[in-house]
Amino acid sequence: MQHNALMELYVDELKDLYDAESRLVKALPKVAKAASSEKLRTAVEEHLEQTRGHVDRLKEIFDNLGEKATGKKCAGMMGILKEGEEIMDEDFEAEVMDAALISAAQRVEHYERKRSQCPAGQDAGGGERDGRKTYATGRGDQRASQGKRK
Repeated sequence: MQHNALMELYVDELKDLYDAESRLVKALPKVAKAASSEKLRTAVEEHLEQTRGHVDRLKEIFDNLGEKATGKKCAGMMGILKEGEEIMDEDFEAEVMDAALISAAQRVEHYERKRSQCPAGQDAGGGERDGRKTYATGRGDQRASQGKRK
């Protein structure tokens, strides 16, 4: 019984993460469009591609678990993205808008990192270790590219 409860928690956490990453895929093109700096726009577009990879890896994990990737809304990411939309609605000068977008992106990234550690830390037994490895590979790719941008 405990194994089933842990597996349910693991799948629930993955669904929340899937929703967060999927929402980010929809939001990032708007952020790229709002950026005036080519360097910032390129960084956002790179992050978009990495996030699409995260979504694909999560789909793979769900397939391996025999689960559907739907059914959960990530309230945390919804709130952070709403704040980002409010920033983009402001009438800032180009450099100030870019600074505000960077600040918003940092909040998203912080949440994304911490959120992705939750299911990765679950030990429900069975095949999810492969799922953690599959998803962690993508997060490592993202951290490597962030180092290049600094």
